[in-house]
Amino acid sequence: MKALYKDRRFQAIVAANVLSSIGSGITMLAIPLLLVASPDGNRLFGTIMLIMTVISFVATPYIGVLIDRMSRKKMLLTVELIGFIMVMLFVIVGFVTDYSTIHYVILYGTGNLYYTFFYPTIFALNQEIFSKDAFQSLNSIMEIQGQLSSMLAGALASLVITRWSLQWILTVDAATYIAAFLCLLSIPYKQSRERSDKKHTAMKEGLTFIKENRSVSLFLLLSFMPFIAVMMTNYLFPIYLTQELNASPAAYGIESAVYGFGALTAGIFIVSIMKRTGTELAIMLNISLFTFGISIIFFMKLLPVYFSIVFLLAFANAGTRVARNTFMMQKIPNIIVGRVDSFFRFITLGIRILLIFFFTYVTANDRIGLAFLGLSLLLLSSAGAGWILYKRKHRKQSALLKSVL
Repeated sequence: MKALYKDRRFQAIVAANVLSSIGSGITMLAIPLLLVASPDGNRLFGTIMLIMTVISFVATPYIGVLIDRMSRKKMLLTVELIGFIMVMLFVIVGFVTDYSTIHYVILYGTGNLYYTFFYPTIFALNQEIFSKDAFQSLNSIMEIQGQLSSMLAGALASLVITRWSLQWILTVDAATYIAAFLCLLSIPYKQSRERSDKKHTAMKEGLTFIKENRSVSLFLLLSFMPFIAVMMTNYLFPIYLTQELNASPAAYGIESAVYGFGALTAGIFIVSIMKRTGTELAIMLNISLFTFGISIIFFMKLLPVYFSIVFLLAFANAGTRVARNTFMMQKIPNIIVGRVDSFFRFITLGIRILLIFFFTYVTANDRIGLAFLGLSLLLLSSAGAGWILYKRKHRKQSALLKSVL
């Protein structure tokens, strides 16, 4: 781990992540609150989430191909530059005239597209440029720095959302985009010859790997369920805080900081957990913990108790993500990782589309409890299926070991 800290490439990647996460994090905390506060805000916010999820759903397979075909460094630089230009345009708008709902919609959509491109690309780049023996520590440190950034963004958001006008928040966001661009530009990188050969970038190669490794692929798909749930809580929690708990806007920023602290804690301890339990068992333990938290959070009507459950959810989701990313890096060849990863993202986006339809309907009819119930049932069934796959694999391994002995 000490060698990783001294690696110039790692330092640049971490710096870029921290800078862009803080700026875009504050913005993406402010925009949902502005949207929910607008006329018929719950339905509008749900509709926007649905539209952006559909766009990501359509684009994701092609993004996977681009990640495996293009220079991943150039792709990240392009994403940061486009993010900077878009946000600066709205900084100018804010100083010229008042923002309207359509401005909030475009800003939210731009932020979502940024995440759709950035995270799978940085994942593939990390697998490409670092050695296998660094994967556990690498993913753990990336989680820690990501969550430190989220905590800082949440803390800052709780202070500035009610004090700063949106154009000043966007100015900070724009500055972090360009700073991240400069950090990424400094990374020494050369695309491998194997990846630059276009005969290796057909979409079907990713599907072939998935078909030939069905049990592993299904297990990985189930491990994305906490992430799906977190994406859904980005819609549910602002409504729950506002309408059920009657909390102030500052509570949303505090929740984000609590969430970041929980995920940070997971990032610190998950390597030790994986070394003791193995990567797959660590995934299942965290999925089960997350399922428990989602199943009880709706009944937590006191803010301190609610924040405690948010901490639990954050720990479990981050633990699952670090263990899953390590497992994927170990199992999936880098030359096809963009396309295989995009397959999982494609399926999870499809599930999110269905959930958004359902959640938008029930929350518009003041039945948010049904949304939490549906999310709980999805996670319970996923955790059950995951345990079956895990135990089946280990029974086969035990039987094979006995036959050899």
